[in-house]
Amino acid sequence: MFWKRITLFRLLGFAVRIDASWIVIALLVTWSLAAGLFPEQYPDLPPITYWTMGVLGAFGLFFSIIFHEFAHSLVARKYDIPISGITLFIFGGVAEMEKEPKTPRAEFLMAIAGPIASLFLGIVFWIIGTLLEGAGVSMPVYGVLKYLGLINAILAVFNMIPAFPLDGGRVFRSILWHKSGDIQKATKKASRYGSGFGTAFMIAGAFFLITGNIISGIWWILIGVFLKNASFASYQQVLLKSSLENQLISRFMITEPISVPSTITVRELVEDYFYKHHHKLFPVVDGEILQGVIELKDVKQVAPDKWDTVPVANIMQKLSHENTVPETMDAMGALARLQKLKRSRVLVISTGGQLLGILTLKDMLDYFTMKAELERS
Repeated sequence: MFWKRITLFRLLGFAVRIDASWIVIALLVTWSLAAGLFPEQYPDLPPITYWTMGVLGAFGLFFSIIFHEFAHSLVARKYDIPISGITLFIFGGVAEMEKEPKTPRAEFLMAIAGPIASLFLGIVFWIIGTLLEGAGVSMPVYGVLKYLGLINAILAVFNMIPAFPLDGGRVFRSILWHKSGDIQKATKKASRYGSGFGTAFMIAGAFFLITGNIISGIWWILIGVFLKNASFASYQQVLLKSSLENQLISRFMITEPISVPSTITVRELVEDYFYKHHHKLFPVVDGEILQGVIELKDVKQVAPDKWDTVPVANIMQKLSHENTVPETMDAMGALARLQKLKRSRVLVISTGGQLLGILTLKDMLDYFTMKAELERS
């Protein structure tokens, strides 16, 4: 979903990040306000005033989306749902949940918190803007505040569309989940609604394009495509969790991995292991003692003219949280760690530190793909 992300600040324990794609929407909002909405509503003002209002309106929207996502995040924290951060991207913002809610009640309250926060903020902005207008304050000031009041109300209403994974879709799923007791079935139905709304938005976008409203048409189509893809991905995530949760790592790991002695040279490592077996990670084992891990990136730190003299022991990584998982971890927990660390494989070690095997992302995803295919038939 995200391009390159930059952490802006941390507040109340949550990291607030901005995706590079947010720049697109920020520029578009500023331009549409400065060149379209504000000149139409408040004519005969200097161009610099419209652009100032546009920038302030864009920053106000930025604040509003963060406020919306913080509402989700604070309720999620209350119900022990880990939130890794808040990211703003081209279609708005998202509070990044590391796990699904444990109960329908937690899902409902977390989902509804965002639209309620947006509606509250919209009312506050609108009241302040109206009061300032009545008091004779400068038009640009109350104009921006009333715009923020309106856009927050729109944000609240739009997010309550019952299209998963929008907030309204999550509220809808929580109700289905409460009635059926089955989160997988509830997610499947809510995702179908999300996909249906996505298709409807795409059709509306095509209509706008045909009638000459190019910008609106493009945005409706993009939102529709995003919603369809997000609905599918969210359902797949629930299926993945149900497939891997409580499964032992031993079911997926390679139990007799190829290991490397620490005494061989980098040249021997490259020729006899990397080129021969095509793996990017090997355990380093002397006798029966696990010494560490060697990866392709470690070799790249050594100049080729020194490959014949530098031993693996000099460049291998020590065992750590980043390259190992304990045998007691379930498969879903291991998958989450691999994804978080952006790794394709890790060592599986016993409580005593012995090498038991290697766990690969490919093997777990192949299992999930096959299971989903069989159950779909």
